Amino acid sequence: MTPGRFSRDTRWGATLLPGEAPRTRFRIWAPDSAGCGLEVEGRPAVPMRRSDDGWFEAEAPVGAGTRYRFRVSPDLAVPDPASRLQAGDVHDPSVVVDSRAFEWRNAGWRGRPWHETVLYEVHAGAMGGFKGVQAALPRLRDLGITAVELMPIADFPGRRNWGYDGVLPYAPDTAYGTPDELKSLVDAAHGLGLTMFLDVVYNHFGPDGAYLHAYAKKFFDEGVHTPWGAAIDFRQAAVRDYFEDNALYWLEEYRFDGLRFDAVHAIAERDWLDTLAARIRREITDRHVHLVLENERNGARHLRPDGQFDAQWNDDGHNVLHPLLTGEREGYYEDFCDDGARKLATVLEQGFLFQGQVSPHLDAPRGEPSGHLPPTAFVLFLQNHDQVGNRAFGERLGQLADPAALRAASTLLLLAPQVPMLFMGEEWGATSPFLFFTDHNAELAPLVRDGRRREFAKFDAFQDPEKRERIPDPNAEGTFRASVPDPAEAKRPSHAAVLDLHRRLLALRRERIVPRLPGAASLGAQAIGEGAVLARWRLGDGSRLTIACNMAAAPAAADATGDLLFESVAGAATALASGTLPAHACVALMEPPTAGAPTEKDA
Repeated sequence: MTPGRFSRDTRWGATLLPGEAPRTRFRIWAPDSAGCGLEVEGRPAVPMRRSDDGWFEAEAPVGAGTRYRFRVSPDLAVPDPASRLQAGDVHDPSVVVDSRAFEWRNAGWRGRPWHETVLYEVHAGAMGGFKGVQAALPRLRDLGITAVELMPIADFPGRRNWGYDGVLPYAPDTAYGTPDELKSLVDAAHGLGLTMFLDVVYNHFGPDGAYLHAYAKKFFDEGVHTPWGAAIDFRQAAVRDYFEDNALYWLEEYRFDGLRFDAVHAIAERDWLDTLAARIRREITDRHVHLVLENERNGARHLRPDGQFDAQWNDDGHNVLHPLLTGEREGYYEDFCDDGARKLATVLEQGFLFQGQVSPHLDAPRGEPSGHLPPTAFVLFLQNHDQVGNRAFGERLGQLADPAALRAASTLLLLAPQVPMLFMGEEWGATSPFLFFTDHNAELAPLVRDGRRREFAKFDAFQDPEKRERIPDPNAEGTFRASVPDPAEAKRPSHAAVLDLHRRLLALRRERIVPRLPGAASLGAQAIGEGAVLARWRLGDGSRLTIACNMAAAPAAADATGDLLFESVAGAATALASGTLPAHACVALMEPPTAGAPTEKDA
């Protein structure tokens, strides 16, 4: 491969072949198709050769920019399910892409170790597309962010979507920009020392534009159902190839530094996750690559040090912190709202709250023991796209929580050894909501709108049908526009104070905590009040980090000593040394290593 130019050959899709004259190989798995033809715009159709296992293949003397479809039956021509680019939307022709056309400026980038990660989740569309995200990179670097995570960008129907309705996992949606603009974004991030993560969806396809059902029924297992229909059947070799190549494609051709795998609990073949991770680790050895799960099962077995995945989104942590800050109890918060301080102590000490016990909300056991895992095996957050956007009106915590309590929780988030994540705009306390938005066709749009409103009928605040009617229509363009955060807010005094808090905390994390994270382990945590915890960790160099956090409106009895690292309220550290942690306060203390204390090197 030419230095500075990267490409990933895949079993599915269109691949430009080497040689002076343009020539492209096309492949599709269509086991239910009696015959398959390649239709290139402006050329006669080309019959495709069929193999015994349902694969069809053809070559044609065409190059980059060529538009094509596969005719899988006399009355149906479909886009390439592994399209690298669409000539419009999900139902339009696919386009041959020259993967090696982009020349990378930072081809020698080797990434950053996982323990340095501070994630910043963004919706590319709400930040002005790939170019808009790229323009924001210097600001995020200066804030103290080390990793930008894009919500899914795979081609979805329409111009607006969260990304979880994607149907063409290899094609960056043109609503955000071109493939080269996406590569330019990743390249620019690397030039600033930032890593780039991509959220990928391997558990389902969206409801509009997924043609695989028509010609590859074996792609799905009708005996296993998910919230999105029949489960994807990872027992099929072609299916595994499709998604494994996709993961490697994003990591190699687009040089992403990490992937976040959405809702893997909806993948029935659990062993495939480990197979996927092992293959990635085996094939990419020249730089840091990070793999993160969203997994309702709390599958500790997948996480390092024993497993192949770096971390899991710690929904348990969020789901404990949110009721402590807001008092909310409905929905899945019913598992977390009572005895919240004790539950938060468990999360800080052991990672997961649910480690095999029955979840009343799910009426089933959930989780595996996680106390043996390092703190960095968990991504902790106060807000993300789900937890904000799945609210009826998309309110952020700034509209729901006491400002001082939120300041205390932010201090805990950014100084605790678990890997922190911020949601776009959180750093300045953005007032814009983040609403659920789509751009579906005339048939689907009212179904999505009415279905979403029905979801909220079980909540006390929406028993009245008239109140449900006020929930924003996901398909209205104004719903998307209302969800775009305004960085200019950060200059207003109250928002500037929130931004300054995040900047100072991230500087402390970078300077005082991150270098000591390898080898860190919990020394225990305990509830010290209705909404207060005291947690301690031994860091990799033997020093000790203590965080006392009180999100309640009453002081808590507590006793902790050490050199002051940070206090969210002036005088809180002095009060703590005298036995009281003030209301809505968080104090972080650091003690130097003691003689004979074990270190990472000793371990």
